[in-house]
Amino acid sequence: MSTITHEPDAYSCPFCRLQEGIVDERNAASDVVAVTDHAYARIAPKWWPGNPGAVLVIPRAHIENIYELSAIDGQAVWDLVQRVAVGIRAAYKCEGTSIRQHNEPAGGQDVWHLHVHVFPRHADDRLYQRHDDAQWIDTSAREPYAQKLRTTLGMPYTFDD
Repeated sequence: MSTITHEPDAYSCPFCRLQEGIVDERNAASDVVAVTDHAYARIAPKWWPGNPGAVLVIPRAHIENIYELSAIDGQAVWDLVQRVAVGIRAAYKCEGTSIRQHNEPAGGQDVWHLHVHVFPRHADDRLYQRHDDAQWIDTSAREPYAQKLRTTLGMPYTFDD
């Protein structure tokens, strides 16, 4: 299989940096809600109105997109996606969840490390009609969602566990 890549030369991956302890306003250690051997979950730094507390589930290995995802990493990501979706429903008291993943620029990918979005859903939230309304959210606003979800999941949430 040939590698399909859009990652620029010398790309500084925000998801890899977070695992290495390199943080900033968009990638805070307090965003992490669960860590396994092959995947981790973190509160997304960008939210759509009506869907606060969305989560990204990410393979720990630097994998740009689904085309190069191994079965082991794929299983780990999907297992964590399911646990996070169940946790979001319980912790946030939402009415449902939605899951999506993007590949390549034409597919809507803009971070060059595979990740799966898990959104809390509410009746008439218009998630898919409001894509252009997404906003970067301050770390302090993300923290209550992270804490609530960490408690509900009851999983390790640091990379050194």
